[in-house]
Amino acid sequence: MFDALGDLVAYRLLGLAAGSPAGDAVHFFVMDLAKIFVLLIAVIYAMGLLRAMLSPERVRSFVRDRPDWQARGLAVTLGAVTPFCSCSSVPLFIGFVEAGIPLGVTFSFLIASPMINEVAAVLLVGILGWKLALLYIAAGLVVAWVGGIAMQWFKPERWVEDYVWKIRMGESRVPRPDTSLRGRHRYAAAEVREILRRIWKWVIIGIAVGALFHGFVPTGWVVAHLGDGQWLAVPAAVLLGIPLYSNATGVIPVAEAMLGKGVAVGTVLAFMMSIAALSVPEMLILRKVIRWQALALFAGVLMVAFTLVGWGFNWVA
Repeated sequence: MFDALGDLVAYRLLGLAAGSPAGDAVHFFVMDLAKIFVLLIAVIYAMGLLRAMLSPERVRSFVRDRPDWQARGLAVTLGAVTPFCSCSSVPLFIGFVEAGIPLGVTFSFLIASPMINEVAAVLLVGILGWKLALLYIAAGLVVAWVGGIAMQWFKPERWVEDYVWKIRMGESRVPRPDTSLRGRHRYAAAEVREILRRIWKWVIIGIAVGALFHGFVPTGWVVAHLGDGQWLAVPAAVLLGIPLYSNATGVIPVAEAMLGKGVAVGTVLAFMMSIAALSVPEMLILRKVIRWQALALFAGVLMVAFTLVGWGFNWVA
């Protein structure tokens, strides 16, 4: 259905030649635009029905007063299945500190939360296949777990801003949520509107970039510079992702185009992770609660982890 829509717009309505760079780019853009937004609406609504009772306060209550290994496992899991992105980092960070949760566990949550979510997972399965989806999710979980441990080893408490330690958030006194079917429907519909409002432009930009890459970048050049055996391509992909701002959902069309042109799987995974968890806006938001030393350490740990993940997958692929 989506492929037929791409054919209709690119080749019939616009009269572009099949196989031409412009024709392929427009076909890719229209097909992915329709496919991704249909999947987005369906998945966000379905998860909203299930997530009507979830809140940041509940997330931190799940993690509080547990052994380190158990708290870290819960933090990574909750980070992967909750909708919180970098814009939620500051209040969640403060809430975790106030609850007495170790900072290493908090950093594991902050790594997993923007990098992995169920919407991106479903889109990855629908667009790139279940194998790459599992690779991305597994790698993200490992990076979040090990990255938090690495941060904790350096004792980052000394680099937390003083005001954070003085804050006592207390428990939120919000009205009891409406858990009836109608109430859950209203919540899910509101989730669709809110999440789409927040990410639609980044998804369209990602699709446009992917379409241009798919249509106009020669396959031979990509294979020669970004294919298997190009060791420098992985750290270059990580560095390239830092100034870009998107999320795991918005970068999927770019990853699809890169894979279609022959870019190595590990290089694509490293690029996706860098954009989702290591972007400049994410760092600037975190700077509000941690000092530059901790921020530099956090970025360094993630850069090394993403590079090792990319090299590892390129080696075994």
